[in-house]
Amino acid sequence: MIDADGKQVGVVPVEDALKLAREQGLDLVEVAPNANPPVCKIMDFGKYAYEKSKKEKLSKKKQHTVVVKEIRMRPKTEAHDLEYKVRHAREFLLNKNKVKFTVHFRGRELAHKEFGEQLLNRVVDMLSDIAKIESEMKFEGRNMTLVMTLK
Repeated sequence: MIDADGKQVGVVPVEDALKLAREQGLDLVEVAPNANPPVCKIMDFGKYAYEKSKKEKLSKKKQHTVVVKEIRMRPKTEAHDLEYKVRHAREFLLNKNKVKFTVHFRGRELAHKEFGEQLLNRVVDMLSDIAKIESEMKFEGRNMTLVMTLK
């Protein structure tokens, strides 16, 4: 058993431990039930649970989940439209999100995959100052994709 000050008392019968805890106005909490003999501690369990939940909330608040934002384009996307999409991608990257660029091909556009590659290369050039390529260009079905993340 461990007392309220954190000092080890030793092996104590359960009835005596409960009596000590009641006298101090605290709870007897089993800390290590699998130990031989089981380890118990005298503490204010309500306060302990509150502080534990507070620590968990604080650690969750500091976490940042990485979100993948997708920007879809076509091989014939014009320069102004591309600049507009890249400006949004820059905002996403500065907010510490990953950006997935997807070029979708339809019909005969599949015969000219080089237009999609040129488009994605222009995007990489425009964002090279703040971003790096996380996964290279991949062609999956009718889509060519590229993922970028902040440097």
